[in-house]
Amino acid sequence: MTSAVSAVPAAPSDRALAHFSSAFSYETDCADVHQAFAGGQPDFVLLDVRSPELYARGHVPGALNLPQGKIVEAKLREYPMDTLFVVYCAGPHCNGAHRGAERLARLGRPVKLMIGGVTGWLDEGYTLAT
Repeated sequence: MTSAVSAVPAAPSDRALAHFSSAFSYETDCADVHQAFAGGQPDFVLLDVRSPELYARGHVPGALNLPQGKIVEAKLREYPMDTLFVVYCAGPHCNGAHRGAERLARLGRPVKLMIGGVTGWLDEGYTLAT
């Protein structure tokens, strides 16, 4: 008997490899961000793209607040064009990080999404700054 899981065959391994390995070009996770900050010299700018009110209630330590709707070139002038930005929002139930990533990409800026957002950060056992 075929289940809903196996009703559609899995992709061939070469296609699965291309698909899953390409994801690392677009996203990173909370543990990698935490490790980079723990090392003291992150090679990216972490942006919390939620509202200033939510940022003030608790944000990832080291993150700057730039709401996704306010991501414009004028706010990024101090950063070289090759600066990598990592964006996050509340969590998987929120598309603000995707919106912020899209805005950065439209401006020609390198960008990755921190999957999980604040929810993922807390799930990993990390604390928020206020």
